[in-house]
Amino acid sequence: MFDHVRRERYTEIFLIAPADTGELVGAIYNTIGLNSASSPGDTSPQALLDKVDLQAIAHQYGVTGAFKNGPRLWCLDWIEIMVGRERDFNGLKARWVMWLDVPKNMGEQERLAYTPITGKRDTHFGIDKGSPAFILDDPDGDAWVMKSVSLILDPTQTYESMTGLGARLHLPAGWSFRPVTLDQDLVLTPDNGTARILQDDVGNTYDRVGGPFSNYKP
Repeated sequence: MFDHVRRERYTEIFLIAPADTGELVGAIYNTIGLNSASSPGDTSPQALLDKVDLQAIAHQYGVTGAFKNGPRLWCLDWIEIMVGRERDFNGLKARWVMWLDVPKNMGEQERLAYTPITGKRDTHFGIDKGSPAFILDDPDGDAWVMKSVSLILDPTQTYESMTGLGARLHLPAGWSFRPVTLDQDLVLTPDNGTARILQDDVGNTYDRVGGPFSNYKP
């Protein structure tokens, strides 16, 4: 259980390899709860992140490729997650948190944006009553709540700038963005272990809400 994580900085390391089906799957390692002894609120210090050598990591673990997904800033208030093995990636410590179905266009933000992908994890994500939530609504009537701010494509982004994000997004037809203040606690859950995830065109990440994916749809 990790509490008070809003605005906290983190990074994920993906270890990517083909599954038996031939599709690519990523073992996702997250820095949450680690690396912050000398930098409170930052589990992904830049000095450690700069040392991460993805080619060397892929060779070390015998995988097809490695991917650095960060730094990012949490937009959640708390996280309850089943974690696995802790690994050391050139000094940056991270623990396994989920499996991700890796899209073939991973890293190509323009093609990846607004396209849902799936992952397998055991989590509860919480946004408290009275807290801000940043929501994408899609043409099918589904809602997606921002989980994290990306500092990858635009390092000038801040948590505070998310309120006006809608004016900067290149939303597809039928999509809309809205910041809200929640009038009740929101708890995000996978559907029998499967989460639905997407990114906007600047790399911010959202989870599907409503139906089996949360206690209500904001």
